[in-house]
Amino acid sequence: MTKRLYIETVGCQMNVLDSEMVVASLRRDGYELTSDIELADTILFNTCSVREQSENKTYSALGRLKDAKTKNPHKIIGVLGCMAQKDQRLIFERAPFVDLVVGPGQLKQVPELIAQSQAGAGQQLAVSLQRTGGSSDVVKRSHETFDPLRDPTMRPTPFQAFLRIQIGCDKFCTYCVVPMTRGPEQGREPAQLIEEAKILADQGCLEITLLGQTVNSYRYRHGDGRSTNLAELLHQLHEIEGIRRLKFVTNYPKDMTAELLTAVRDLPKVSPYLHVPAQSGSNEVLKRMKRGYTVEDYREMMDRIREHLPHPSLASDFIVGFSGETEEDFQKTIELVEECRFKNSFIFKYSERTGTKAANLLPDDVPYPVKQRRNNELLEVQNRISEEENHRFLGATVEVLVEGPSKAAVKREESGETTVTGDSPLQLTGRTPCDRIVVFEGNLRQVGQIMPVAIYDVSAFTLHGAVVTEHVGPHSLALLT
Repeated sequence: MTKRLYIETVGCQMNVLDSEMVVASLRRDGYELTSDIELADTILFNTCSVREQSENKTYSALGRLKDAKTKNPHKIIGVLGCMAQKDQRLIFERAPFVDLVVGPGQLKQVPELIAQSQAGAGQQLAVSLQRTGGSSDVVKRSHETFDPLRDPTMRPTPFQAFLRIQIGCDKFCTYCVVPMTRGPEQGREPAQLIEEAKILADQGCLEITLLGQTVNSYRYRHGDGRSTNLAELLHQLHEIEGIRRLKFVTNYPKDMTAELLTAVRDLPKVSPYLHVPAQSGSNEVLKRMKRGYTVEDYREMMDRIREHLPHPSLASDFIVGFSGETEEDFQKTIELVEECRFKNSFIFKYSERTGTKAANLLPDDVPYPVKQRRNNELLEVQNRISEEENHRFLGATVEVLVEGPSKAAVKREESGETTVTGDSPLQLTGRTPCDRIVVFEGNLRQVGQIMPVAIYDVSAFTLHGAVVTEHVGPHSLALLT
């Protein structure tokens, strides 16, 4: 008898990768994926705790399943990931019909826990990382990992994949729940990472994105006293046949070394896209956030990047409305964005998270309307800069990894306006080596290829182009990045 699995994922790339591996393990137990939650025998929610909005979304989804569980007590409902680690008791209190709660470090046990729950007729099961106790309530270094289990059908595309090189974080920023939910920083063994990358290449993967909470802090200490850092790992991954592109996210400003930047410059497969969160342009705010660097440190890093890379593609994160942020502090953030001219920035309104140092020690004293206004103002500045930066691509030819139909094309097909076959013309989308989105006219046979596209128009978020069919000389590819 076929068992059907429905899984819903919110949050970061780590969660997307976790869901891929959970599905891979459950397929070995005879499960098939379904997009219809009503048909599912097992329903899993892989959750995020970084923002309150993500948690509320999960609780709303769980609430809608109460009647379904009453009608069919044998249906298994599980909550996975960061919420499961942080709020185990609360989940069972708010949704007592949930069968299992599994933290991100124990996802390997999901098939076993589902089987136990099915056999236990209503027994609630929970497993998460143990904590050390004490005032810091830090998670013990006891993660399990089963990363080599992969399922190409769960990826955004079969030729792009995530590779986790690091687990957890040791930075302990006052606003962040990650050390609580994913534990201390651990680098995975290089030999295991190389083997996993070869598996991905054999599956047809062209682009690998290396993942870590502070990925450029990656270091693995071997038993003989040697250690491997990210620059050295990139050199090893670069040699794998079939892999055409390598990216890595997310970076920590203090660990953007000259050695790493030299590797990015000298290894053709490595993307010049560097996502390095600043979070604020005010030293006072950065100190309260316990980010571990100053604005001056961040500017020195930016100088170092531009010294090593001819065409860097830079992105950042910012939190507006953090505890005590004044208008002067906020204006310093705008000044930093204007100065650094990021390709894009991810901007968030501060959301107090239970259990963090900020929630325990710092007042959430910036009114929501002020947070909203600052969010909109900073976003407007960034969008203007993004469009200005994209203008340098006008008339250039860029290499695009074709990912598939654009969102507009998908909507037209879903509405019945068009029917797409392999040779039908339609709007496609893909990305440059510097992680810019490009849309152009093509056909489905081009999906999964790396193609030259000439850019004729730009916006803040998108480059618009046309496929170049004749030979393209090296001079035309000067703005690949």
